Amino acid sequence: MTADAGRHDARMHAALTAAKLYYLQDMTMDAIATELETSRSSVSRLLTHARDTGLVDIRINSPFERVGELEEQLRTRFRIAAHIVPMSGIVSDVERLERVGLTAGRLLSQFIESNMTVGIAWGSTISTVSRSLVQKETHGTTFVQLNGAGNIQTSGLEYSSDILQRFGAAFGAQVEQFPVPAFFDNPDTREAMWRERSTRRVLTFQSSMDIAVFGLGSPQAEVPSRVYVGGYLGRDDYRSLREDGAIGDVATVFFRADGSWKDIRLNARSTGPGLDRLRRVPRRVCVVSGTAKLGSLRAAFAAGIVTDVVLDETLARLLVDER
Repeated sequence: MTADAGRHDARMHAALTAAKLYYLQDMTMDAIATELETSRSSVSRLLTHARDTGLVDIRINSPFERVGELEEQLRTRFRIAAHIVPMSGIVSDVERLERVGLTAGRLLSQFIESNMTVGIAWGSTISTVSRSLVQKETHGTTFVQLNGAGNIQTSGLEYSSDILQRFGAAFGAQVEQFPVPAFFDNPDTREAMWRERSTRRVLTFQSSMDIAVFGLGSPQAEVPSRVYVGGYLGRDDYRSLREDGAIGDVATVFFRADGSWKDIRLNARSTGPGLDRLRRVPRRVCVVSGTAKLGSLRAAFAAGIVTDVVLDETLARLLVDER
């Protein structure tokens, strides 16, 4: 490669990064200049270059996208579609979550169409996504809650309903709440409740899902997973999860590093869908950020419950660098 060609590629990389931050992350030119360690006028020229060269149209396209190779490596290794949010390593986990949530919110408008049933898990990550949704009118579309949200301190209905209602409002769609606890006290109670007609009605919606949208729980995350800090688990539950080797959860169903889950005792009381049920959903969108989620994300891949993942660049690189 000649020196001129190298400079051309470097400029294209810089222009794409600036465009991603400006158009997809809603960052100001001053903020981008700080992150890229350059001047505001340079950022302006990079954005102009991005538009003039076709990197930016309605969406951002590029043959030189720095995350393109990462996305391809993840697709090849894990057989999933990766949607990587570019960012520097100095970004806090809170801002990392905000940026990933913003990208996921916009991406979902491309996935969700009329006459679909979409399952939504509640949690810190999906709450962030719900605030970043793009308005898109649909008809015949239903959003259904994937797991109950109640515990001994709260019904959880207000929190989970807020998330679900934002999805419904963004897409002009019907919403179906799941007014049961996150965990029953006794597995027999769950089995009895699952025979009730009102519960079976919600389960029927879940059984016909076209898309499921969820985050991943992890007890190590800097932005705490709500199931671990919201009064859902007691001391005995934590001990049981440690003894059973659980590393994370999706919609309050726990799994191990190898993706196994069925014999984890707490799952017998959970109201989330079993992972075998989740695997039958055609598109399963996992939204995740922060290096503390590495173990649970790798386990989710092993469990085969992810078809699409929206994640930050740092986490993506850790996945690729693993041997």
